[in-house]
Amino acid sequence: MEKVVLAYSGGLDTSIIIPWLKENYSLDVIAVCVDVGQDDDMEEVKKKAIASGAAKVFVVDAKEEFLTEYAFKALKAGAMYENRYLLGTSFARPLMAKKLVEIAHQEGATYICHGCTGKGNDQVRFEVGVAAFDPMMKIIAPWREWDIESREDAIDYAEAKGIKLTVTKEKIYSRDQNMWHISHEGGDIETLSNEHKEEMYMMVTPPKLAKDEESFVSVTFEKGFPVAVDGDAMGPVELLQKLNKIAGENGIGVIDIVENRLVGMKSRGIYETPGGTLLYKALTDLESVCLDKDSWALKRSLSEKYADLAYNGLWFTSLREAIDSFVDTLHENVTGTIKMKLYKGNVKVAGRITENALYDEEISSFGASDLYSHSDAEGFIKIFSLPTKIKKLKEDRK
Repeated sequence: MEKVVLAYSGGLDTSIIIPWLKENYSLDVIAVCVDVGQDDDMEEVKKKAIASGAAKVFVVDAKEEFLTEYAFKALKAGAMYENRYLLGTSFARPLMAKKLVEIAHQEGATYICHGCTGKGNDQVRFEVGVAAFDPMMKIIAPWREWDIESREDAIDYAEAKGIKLTVTKEKIYSRDQNMWHISHEGGDIETLSNEHKEEMYMMVTPPKLAKDEESFVSVTFEKGFPVAVDGDAMGPVELLQKLNKIAGENGIGVIDIVENRLVGMKSRGIYETPGGTLLYKALTDLESVCLDKDSWALKRSLSEKYADLAYNGLWFTSLREAIDSFVDTLHENVTGTIKMKLYKGNVKVAGRITENALYDEEISSFGASDLYSHSDAEGFIKIFSLPTKIKKLKEDRK
């Protein structure tokens, strides 16, 4: 029999895909779960895949690669889709696609299958990612083929096949989790007039229930890369786990947004990104004291483009790599520590420590300095305002 490699999570969609593939394609199904910190019991995931009909299961531990090669690169680039979304799902899909191709080649599989709907962004991210490593690989996308039309239908199918589920028709949110974030979509939040329920949170304590006392945390960066928390050097995985805990218990990192999907429609999502929110806040503030004005401005404009590339599944492109090279050069001097004060969903910078600050207290203070005199401003303003004066004089002559 021919083989198909399935991007497997153990959730509703991918669990019902296994029997569906066997019935409709007569393929041996190889389930592949790429572990990017979903907080799942991977042994149970394996058992569920086999119980659902998979011939073989692979679990790939890619947590550190996910952070160092994807999430932290986007962090350095300042990528925020539509200036709000910190792109947790978008970072993970290209990595997963890469691992799927590797295992497909290893196992001699003819197909790669994913459980993305025909309305979402993830179908594009997976398939463009696969094409970057094997342009000739065949793709199966059941949601674009089968007659299952809703998550309720999917639940009915799973029950008919005897597949155990954690999702119910009452708790029907579609969730995607990794170390960086968790997203919530579907269910009652599809109605825009509904306030989202804070009970849905899985990484963040609702601000009203968060700690009553302030917390302080400091993050140290070397060349824009996070390396320590509160002075303790840590690897990427340990560092983010610690920041997720600190930020989460202080109610930090939740957004409720309506975003523009790549496929042309708008969608609403509730995103929890606790540790990532602290990292973005800290690095942005460190950049503000280490980068000159023009470098800062150009980087901000490229940040938007980087976010679009990541969101649209164009991770494996020369343009993204070129922006990374620019950002790496720019961050040669972005080294230092940012101290933050956290309280019930709020983050305030409480200290900036770096030897590379372009801020100079002597020059920036109101007092006199050797490099700058108050009287220097007069000539500068006359020259700077010359175009404005000329424009007005021309208007008056008319």
